[in-house]
Amino acid sequence: MAIKNVFARQEKKYLLDRVQYELLRQALSEHMSADDYGEHTICNLYLDTPDYALIRTSLEKPVYKEKLRIRSYGVPSEEDMVFLELKKKCAGIVYKRRAAMSLADARQYLERGDRSPVDSQIMRELDWAVRRYRPVPAVFIAYNRVALTGLEDPELRVTFDKNLCWRGEHLSLTAGAWGSPLLRDDRVLMEVKALGAMPIWLGHRLADLNIFPTSFSKYGTCYMEHLSNPITQRGVTCA
Repeated sequence: MAIKNVFARQEKKYLLDRVQYELLRQALSEHMSADDYGEHTICNLYLDTPDYALIRTSLEKPVYKEKLRIRSYGVPSEEDMVFLELKKKCAGIVYKRRAAMSLADARQYLERGDRSPVDSQIMRELDWAVRRYRPVPAVFIAYNRVALTGLEDPELRVTFDKNLCWRGEHLSLTAGAWGSPLLRDDRVLMEVKALGAMPIWLGHRLADLNIFPTSFSKYGTCYMEHLSNPITQRGVTCA
């Protein structure tokens, strides 16, 4: 499967209960299929200023906002490939730029804080953000994801995230996919990602199951519920 490093699309989020999730998965099977990865664990290390300026700005819902993170698929070693990502949202459109590198190189790049030796548009955008914010690890968030791709429209993607967990300590991707629950066990976070309008058939399926859009940010929820007023919780494994 080809790896994409540039995205520009609309993204809508929905919170499902387990019954809605099972019924929707059945309904989508006519138009979509699971991608090559199957169910897999995604680990994210969100980066921010020491006073959480990025997420505080994002929660104010401005026309333009951005986030920085390091993402891995599974728990990486220092030599494994991760993605350093800059995610922007402007006027309802999500733009994502990401660069693949080893975890060790990503850490060195962030700690060094100067220009990358790689000259590309993506790295120039990342260079600008890193120099501007001087970001540090803020929170770890992981979840198990299943991703579906449209049979007629490969650019249409629907993802389901379960077992969301977070931690505000041991902020390293190599430390494992564990943390405190971010959602109730019976909840599934769904995202619909498309270049344009949602297909009519998908809108009908969601309406039939009383599934409606919601405003939900993993990092934003974590900040509002935990990081802005730190509390101690026992960690659990995201698996």
